[in-house]
Amino acid sequence: MVVLNRIYTKTGDDGTTALGTGERRPKYDLRIAAYGTVDETNAAIGVVRLHTKDAPDLDAMLGRIQNDLFDLGADLAVPEREGKAERLRVVASQVERLEHDIDALNDKLAPLTSFVLPGGTPAAAYLHVARTICRRAERVMVELAAQPGESVGAAGIQYMNRLSDFLFVASRTANHNGAGDVLWVPGQNR
Repeated sequence: MVVLNRIYTKTGDDGTTALGTGERRPKYDLRIAAYGTVDETNAAIGVVRLHTKDAPDLDAMLGRIQNDLFDLGADLAVPEREGKAERLRVVASQVERLEHDIDALNDKLAPLTSFVLPGGTPAAAYLHVARTICRRAERVMVELAAQPGESVGAAGIQYMNRLSDFLFVASRTANHNGAGDVLWVPGQNR
């Protein structure tokens, strides 16, 4: 259980922040950017959920995802180190659950005949915003994993890759199962 009695500590006033290991890093550090962008994804999904109360199955999926994103933030905040006890990590079963949810939503959608423009219902539009933030988080995580001496769990990267797919399919679901999708018309404004 997490207990937060004091919200401000002043320890970050020098431009650093602590990882879960206690190690201090500059606030612009790639690891901080990675879990910060995961947090942005989570916040964007919170905005989506303001518009999904009439879609309880989708809303429940989004609620589970928000919890998973906190798990991922905790995973990223405690880098894997040789010889150290394991902390909370994103695992393959979380990725598999996302795949199951994608398949369940996608089964109800007609195949696409064009790319989809962000828009339609408010929920769909906000799902597209969350999707683009998710893609940015994934890019930062992959960049972090490529740095010497840094590690990012493969399941965490896979989770974010599947999550962006989920958010796309969920946007189509929120657009009346694709009937309200706004489709790209190449060269329309020439």
